[in-house]
Amino acid sequence: MKSFFYKSKIILALSILVIGISAFKMHAPPKKIKLGFIPLTDCAPLIVAKELGLFEKYGVDVELEKQASWAVVRDKILNGELDGAHCLFSMPFSVYTGVGGTAGKEMKIAMVLNNNGQAITLSKDFCGLVGFKEVNKAAAAVKNVQGHKEVTFAMTFPGGTHDIWLRNWMAAAGINQKSVGIITIPPPQMVANMRVDNMEGYCVGEPWNSLAAAQNVGFTHIASQDIWKHHPEKALVVNSAFAAAEKEDLKKVMKAIIEACKWLDIMGNRAKAAAWLTKPNYVNSPLQVIESRLKGSYDLGCDLGVQKYKDDYMTFYNNGVVTTPRKSHAIWFMAQYVRFGYLKSEPAYNAIADKLILSDLFAEVAKEMSVPVQPDMQPFKTTYDVQFDPLNPSAYLKTTKR
Repeated sequence: MKSFFYKSKIILALSILVIGISAFKMHAPPKKIKLGFIPLTDCAPLIVAKELGLFEKYGVDVELEKQASWAVVRDKILNGELDGAHCLFSMPFSVYTGVGGTAGKEMKIAMVLNNNGQAITLSKDFCGLVGFKEVNKAAAAVKNVQGHKEVTFAMTFPGGTHDIWLRNWMAAAGINQKSVGIITIPPPQMVANMRVDNMEGYCVGEPWNSLAAAQNVGFTHIASQDIWKHHPEKALVVNSAFAAAEKEDLKKVMKAIIEACKWLDIMGNRAKAAAWLTKPNYVNSPLQVIESRLKGSYDLGCDLGVQKYKDDYMTFYNNGVVTTPRKSHAIWFMAQYVRFGYLKSEPAYNAIADKLILSDLFAEVAKEMSVPVQPDMQPFKTTYDVQFDPLNPSAYLKTTKR
């Protein structure tokens, strides 16, 4: 009888413990998710999701952390200090292929955050030698400047989007890439480095092109959407372990960001978004500098006037065109690495794209949010290049300019 009594007490105690643990799990605060960002205008989807309370709406506790450079973002995603980040779309492929990191290291792309909105800024050395989109005059302008100084261009990460826009422009202009210097500088440091004459041109995201024009340090020579209209730019890139172990939380993060992207593409909301972005803990740049180009109005500098973009300014949703991460775009970037000598041989394009793009996860989120998934693996053409067929990148590499 006594034995039965003791057993009953043990069973009761265990039951209470189980109930207590279950209750704790039900009422415990959600795990804090850390997302990084670089101070650029196109980090807006993360900022808007935070400021509008969209992360909370979808039941996730997200902490945003400003980062110093893309290399820091890469390292923190890989070591798990960040669960994910606003990141260059091409960075995971650059890292995996060994162009911009340790080959074989995996960073996963969950969705695309924006299209368009980057630019190539040239220093005042080029003012009067080449104008807006005068790509055909750029090579002669470079030679002219080289008559009295070395010419160096800057981008933000080897194999990153800005690096590839810069190299595509140089190829289109007929500039021998071995005849100039190409260096890596973090986005927020571009204007200061040009001011002290560390380089004569750079490719970066906004607002650092607009700021150079506003401060009479340089002028906008060409925007990235003029090189490839509606190109992929930044993506939500996540740590592999986080994507595997916290799939449901990642889906909630994506839903909050997609809702923010939709909100951002209502042009009447962009002034409010710019006001948030100008804060010191976010982009920390003058309001007018951020807002004007976010609305598609580019004061170019160098007495070149104002360029108005009507449908190819920075977009974040564009009726669902923006957010789908496409393997064809991944293959294009990897083909550029071969084209410009980063890789000696062609990589396993499809296998790498399949490994690094979370297509199935995005499709799940898109279905649940009624977001159209864009068709993939179709040929496309950028402005100054030959057509690219993602099913046959080898043929493209045989015909394109280096």
